[in-house]
Amino acid sequence: MSDRHVNTLIVGAGQAGLAISAHLSQQGIDHLVLERDRIAERWRTARWDSLVANGPAWHDRFPMLEFEDCEADGFPTRDSVVRYFETVAERIDAPVRCGVEVTAASRRASGDGFNVETSEGSLSADNIVVATGPFQTPIIPPVVPDGVINQIHSCDYRNPEQLEDGGVLIVGAGSSGSQIADELLRSGRRTWLSIGPHDRPPRSYRGKDFVWWLGVLGKWQMKTPPAGREHVTIAVSGAYGGKTVDFRRFAERGMTLLGMTRDYENGYLNIADDLARNIAEGDANHLGLLAEADAYVTANGLDLPPEEEAKIIPPDPDCVTSPVRRLDLAESGIANIIWATGYRQTFDWLQVDVFDGDGKPAHHRGVGTADGVYFLGLPWLSMRGSSFIWGVWEDAAYLASHIARGRSSDVA
Repeated sequence: MSDRHVNTLIVGAGQAGLAISAHLSQQGIDHLVLERDRIAERWRTARWDSLVANGPAWHDRFPMLEFEDCEADGFPTRDSVVRYFETVAERIDAPVRCGVEVTAASRRASGDGFNVETSEGSLSADNIVVATGPFQTPIIPPVVPDGVINQIHSCDYRNPEQLEDGGVLIVGAGSSGSQIADELLRSGRRTWLSIGPHDRPPRSYRGKDFVWWLGVLGKWQMKTPPAGREHVTIAVSGAYGGKTVDFRRFAERGMTLLGMTRDYENGYLNIADDLARNIAEGDANHLGLLAEADAYVTANGLDLPPEEEAKIIPPDPDCVTSPVRRLDLAESGIANIIWATGYRQTFDWLQVDVFDGDGKPAHHRGVGTADGVYFLGLPWLSMRGSSFIWGVWEDAAYLASHIARGRSSDVA
């Protein structure tokens, strides 16, 4: 690899890296994709065994290829998604080199292009596309000291059998946390779920999946999250055929709901007094989307069957009306904590002035403020849908066109 030069180096061979590779190939632009592990590695090794996609197969895909082993309205399994991206790579003949880690990239002394160091030598590139995705460094808040209890991040969870005997506390009630909690409850484990602010859309409404509703209501194309909702998770699931996440139903089945986990002291977890508010705000999000959907049906004269039962909010369970504020781990029998608390993005290898004061990528629609640097696959890159499979495809088309225009001006 030493002394090789490419027009565009793509770092990462997940959904983002493959999407931009497909579009660059269509533009006839020389490029190389370097992946430190395997294609779609996060789907292989940072997901639990029973995971299915959160969106139906007709929606969560590239336009160029349908899922071959999943019905259009079904939810692809983890292994199905891996096979899908392997097939994409084959179909587009992506120039992927697996097992090669990019360790450093810096601006050339001439100011034109980049010098790149990898685990297999050096190369140079005119452009770099950072396609390493949003799931980089797992975050486990420093709440409970090491050695007190078995603690893992959700990315390391595989199945109930891997855990220590006893109860399980899941911290975080977005898609991962709520699905894992549901699986553990179904397995017979005593389960606690610590719930923060969240959106709780219906899995489907009036015969249409929620992803369809987000599309026709213009919510996928939102450019920025609503003020004050930047860190709000979304509780949605395709598991068990796809059902609306309802925390009250979890409680009816025996799960104990908690507010946000605050801190740890001498065997106790202190819990915030915010459970009822978080549940109520999730309900408001749910009902608000239904109201917008009804208005859309009326305005457009659609013949979609009404679904009034979707608007029924059950009574609050005891764990909401009389919430636990101080949780004794030993007395409760909790032997495991699963932190479904998200990820931190890290770009230490990219030694270019293209980050803001908080260390976040500085860009517009993925075009970095430093010439020749591009970002792809990050949440809210250009819209709400940017980190989803179909959204990455759209953003990749824009970036490939930008790169092609730069090349044309160089040639001219």
